[in-house]
Amino acid sequence: MPYKETFNYWLNDPYFDKKTKAELEAIKDNEEEIKERFYKDLEFGTAGLRGILGAGTNRMNLYTVGKATQGLANYLLQEADIDHTNGVAIAYDPRNMSQEFATHAALVFNANGIKSYIYNSIRPTPQLSFTVRRLGCAAGVMVTASHNPPEYNGYKVYGPDGAQVNYPYDERIINHVNAIVDFNQIKLMDIDKAKEQGLFNRLSPEIDEEFLEECKSLAINPDVIEEGGDMPIVYTPIHGAGYVPTKKLLERVGFTNVHIVAEQAEPNGNFPTVKYPNPEEASVFELATKLAKEVNADIIVGADPDADRIGVVCKDDVGQYIHLNGNMVGVILTEYILSQKKAKGQLPANAAVITSIVSTDMTKVIAEAYGTSYFDVFTGFKYVGEKVKKFEKDKSHKFVYAFEESYGYLCGDYARDKDAIGITMLICEVATFYKTRHNLTLYQALQEIYEKYGFYKEETVSLTLKGLEGVGKIKRIMAYFVDNPISEIEGTNVVEYRNYNTGINKNMVTNEEFTMDFPRSNVLYFKLEDETWMCVRPSGTEPKIKIYFGVVRKTGQEATKALEGYKTHMLKIVDEIE
Repeated sequence: MPYKETFNYWLNDPYFDKKTKAELEAIKDNEEEIKERFYKDLEFGTAGLRGILGAGTNRMNLYTVGKATQGLANYLLQEADIDHTNGVAIAYDPRNMSQEFATHAALVFNANGIKSYIYNSIRPTPQLSFTVRRLGCAAGVMVTASHNPPEYNGYKVYGPDGAQVNYPYDERIINHVNAIVDFNQIKLMDIDKAKEQGLFNRLSPEIDEEFLEECKSLAINPDVIEEGGDMPIVYTPIHGAGYVPTKKLLERVGFTNVHIVAEQAEPNGNFPTVKYPNPEEASVFELATKLAKEVNADIIVGADPDADRIGVVCKDDVGQYIHLNGNMVGVILTEYILSQKKAKGQLPANAAVITSIVSTDMTKVIAEAYGTSYFDVFTGFKYVGEKVKKFEKDKSHKFVYAFEESYGYLCGDYARDKDAIGITMLICEVATFYKTRHNLTLYQALQEIYEKYGFYKEETVSLTLKGLEGVGKIKRIMAYFVDNPISEIEGTNVVEYRNYNTGINKNMVTNEEFTMDFPRSNVLYFKLEDETWMCVRPSGTEPKIKIYFGVVRKTGQEATKALEGYKTHMLKIVDEIE
């Protein structure tokens, strides 16, 4: 159906509520806005839904959420290898409409005879993952748009292992969602009736306690916290779901000098103190840094709205607060976890560390130093979860730690997604360890790690390209690099070219090709003869194309200079693509 016909259908059909029709009536003379909202259906991708809030088929609203939920319910009821009797766990963050979407999803499940277990207030994403595993649920739903701007919301689907659904289950669910061509196919139950029939259930506070105890068990050196627990710490939930559980956890393990950024403590889906709530951006820490200066904090930690990512700020050599990127925090944690577990005899002989293909190569070097196996996977923690599930099944390795350069970390197997709650506690322990045992700041400890393994430097450039025009531009950029594979940059030859969409890895020196053991994905990767690497891919959650760079040199200055040269070269190519 052409987008204008679909718009008129929504505007006139009695199925749609008055509020929706009023919103559409207000844009009836805005052809471009109508097109943006109705030119396609909001795609239910491999991780679920994510989009701008509002009326329309290409927007997040009760109707698109209902369609996604009905498709998931049909999958649970019709696929023979899924036992749906233990129901679905549901949680939500403080974004606008999150609670309404979560409740609506629960009642769609209930109308299909599937029990729902829903929290009565906001909870972090890692707790949803934990809950699915703890209750043995058939699936989980987390209503969140993670770190996207305020106008977004989303709907993430988890499998019975607590990880975001992966192949082939994701495709099966997508097929069921796409099979719904009429909103009248969506079933919905009255909440009072659902409660009477035992279908709509509230989760008890006991799950909160169990989750916090699992996070507490991550501490490797509790005596360090006991010794230096009065270290000044600043924490900000950035208006999100991390405040309550993180504050409780830090107090429980023994940190007694924690300062919360008051202006960002209360949940607020409009995120009034930041442009958008992404701990990858140093600007979100302005208020936290101001407070840190007042209390002379050693470390600042901030989480995104659903508390699955953290950003870290610490003092440099001259006492200035600097924002560490995701790779920096990742390698600090890698070195600490492996070295301390090794020292205490807690590192399994078959220990495994996992990162994404666009994270720093330094992780592999650290892992090798401690006799630990290293694995890389696609961006997206569902691929980490898939790898951990494989380890559990074949007993080949024991998962210890994973991270992505996009500020996501997990230590331990209580959850299958990034966890900003437990990792906040752990990074505070690391900072305390270096301060009390070595009289070092976290930044100085990082410099020692570089001295030990080499100066690795990475950067991610994200180009935001919104709307229908942006979608086309992203496609043209990817097509250009497929049709014109780079052979050299800044006088340095490309020695390896990986096209993950075709699954081919090509040796650019010998022209030999072989098939990679990876799922297919729209990702291009280039390795240079000086160990530099670059990667180009569209974001799976935002209207962006991302270009990743990684270099290693003998000094930090050399690494910075090399990276800037490669980045300038690549961005010039991208800028000239029409």
